[in-house]
Amino acid sequence: MASIISGTAAAEGLLADLTRDVARFSQVHGYAPTLVAVLVGDDPASHIYVRKKIEQCRKVGMESVEHRLPADCSEEDLLALIAALNADERVHGILVQLPLPAQIDSGKVLDTIDPRKDVDGFHPVNVGRLSTGTGGLVPCTPMGCMILLRSVLPDLKGKQAVVIGKSNIVGKPVAMLLLEQGCTVTVCGRHTRNLAEVCRDADIIVAAAGTPHLVKGYWVKAGAVVIDVGINRIALDDGRSRIVGDVASDEIGHAAAFTPVPGGVGPMTIACLLLNTFRAAEAQSLVGV
Repeated sequence: MASIISGTAAAEGLLADLTRDVARFSQVHGYAPTLVAVLVGDDPASHIYVRKKIEQCRKVGMESVEHRLPADCSEEDLLALIAALNADERVHGILVQLPLPAQIDSGKVLDTIDPRKDVDGFHPVNVGRLSTGTGGLVPCTPMGCMILLRSVLPDLKGKQAVVIGKSNIVGKPVAMLLLEQGCTVTVCGRHTRNLAEVCRDADIIVAAAGTPHLVKGYWVKAGAVVIDVGINRIALDDGRSRIVGDVASDEIGHAAAFTPVPGGVGPMTIACLLLNTFRAAEAQSLVGV
C-alpha cells in the first residue's frame, strides 16, 4: 500500500520550528518579522486565503498587517502603496493577493515589489536566481512540494521526474528545483502526446495541471512518488461538491507514497510563505534594510 505524505503534519512541524526561530529573532532584534498582505476587491476566496495567512502569522509570533483596497482601485494607487511598503523598514514581506481587478496589470504590480520582500517568489529577480541556483526567495507551493518529496526521498539525484503543468507559479519553478537536486526532469502539459507513457517511466510525478483526476492509476509505475498539487472542485450527483486533486488517488495503491487532496501540498503553501517572511526578515536585518 502507498503511504500518505501528510502536508498537515509537515506544516505543523515547520510552524513549530518557525515559532522558536521567530521568538529568538524578536528577542535579538527587538521586533518581529512583519508580513503585509494587500487585498484588492471583494473576492470571497481571496478574503479567506488572506485571513488564514494572517492568523498563521500571529500564531508563530510574526506581525501581520492587511491593506484592503476597493475593487475600483486604480493601478497608480496600488503601485504607490507598494512603493511605500518597499521603503518601510518595518515591513519584511509583501504579499499582493491575486487575482487583481481587470484595470490593474498584475505583472507590473508584482515587478514593483522589492525582490527582498517578495515572499511569493514571483519577482523576475527571484525567478532568475531560482533558475541559476543562486538563492533568492522561492515560490511557496513549489517549496512545499520539495519539502514533502524529500521527506520520503531524501536523495533525489538521478531520479526521473515528470512535472505536469508549466505555470510560472508551480510547474516551472518546481521543475527548476528538481533539476537543482539532480533529477532528470520532463515538463509536460495535459495535451502532451503519449502523456501516460511519459509518466509511466517516472520515479516522481508532480501533477499541477488543474485537471481533476487527470493522472490515472495505470500512468504511475510501482514504487513511484506522486505529489498532487491540484485543487479542483467537482459536482456530485446529489448536488453537493467536493475538492479533488489532479490524481486519481484511489487508483495508485501501488505507488510508494503520495500527497492527498486536501491535506497535502495545500497546508505547506502557507507554512512556506511564513518561512519566506522569516528568511526575508533575517536577510534584511543583516544589511540594515
